[in-house]
Amino acid sequence: MMLKARTVAPPRVVKRRRGWESPWVGLAFVAPFMLGLTVLFLGPVLAVPVLSLLNWVLPDAPTWAGFSNYARLARDPEVLRSTWITALFVAGLVPLNIGLALGLALLLNVKARGVGLFRTLLFSPVVVPLVAWALVWRFVLQPDFGLVNNLLGRLGISGPNWLFEFPWALVAVIVSMVIEHVGLNMLIFLAALQGVPREVHEAAVIDGANRGQVFWKVTLPMISPTVFLTLVVTIIGALKAFAPIYVLTGGSDSASVLMVQMFKNGFRYFDFGYASGIAWVLFVVMLLLTVGQWQMRKRWVHYES
Repeated sequence: MMLKARTVAPPRVVKRRRGWESPWVGLAFVAPFMLGLTVLFLGPVLAVPVLSLLNWVLPDAPTWAGFSNYARLARDPEVLRSTWITALFVAGLVPLNIGLALGLALLLNVKARGVGLFRTLLFSPVVVPLVAWALVWRFVLQPDFGLVNNLLGRLGISGPNWLFEFPWALVAVIVSMVIEHVGLNMLIFLAALQGVPREVHEAAVIDGANRGQVFWKVTLPMISPTVFLTLVVTIIGALKAFAPIYVLTGGSDSASVLMVQMFKNGFRYFDFGYASGIAWVLFVVMLLLTVGQWQMRKRWVHYES
């Protein structure tokens, strides 16, 4: 009878990482960011729904108000007007931004000399700080000495007050923000267009499709996931736009979207409970719009059916 030799595994040696390889060093580097994220982002996000249930106007102490801030929102004419202006702002900015970005991407999706220069010029406004961009536009659109009204005056046209009159203030904000952000969406669409296989286009042309049919039946369905992404991101960005609107118009009623209205109530009138109510309603609107788009994607986004 033969006995099988038992092999004994060598003892596992656990090496302790020291110095820069220690996990404590990595945690030390991440800790400031996590602390800032918790204090400056997660904390306020969790506090807003609680604050919206308080009646808190400085310098008075906060008192429990229940849902009275939300009831006040429903009958406040300034908030209702801001809701209408926000809807107009989103309805004007989103289609113009998406359509212009897609059109520019189609024009620049060619191999020709000088295309890179045009791509760089169209993308360059994206890297300009928002406040600096808004200040330049505020100077250009000044009613008395601005460049636009000066040029209109030479043509015998009396220009409007672009920054304070409705609807010109809203038009000025939409145009300035589209010009600044269209380069980013254009670049995303350009990457999507270059990912469409050329053989698919060639097969459609061989089957007798013209340029319009190739775009609507082949190109657009294949880049529809990118269109969906840019649509969701652009709508959310439009709903939470604040700095360029406030700097450009000074918070005038002509372009007072809900974000500007929230800022006025929170940091001009120090009504933190009411401002938190506006913020929470705006968050719920964004969430519902995003969920609605996510549910509708199966109807028009390729690869999702």
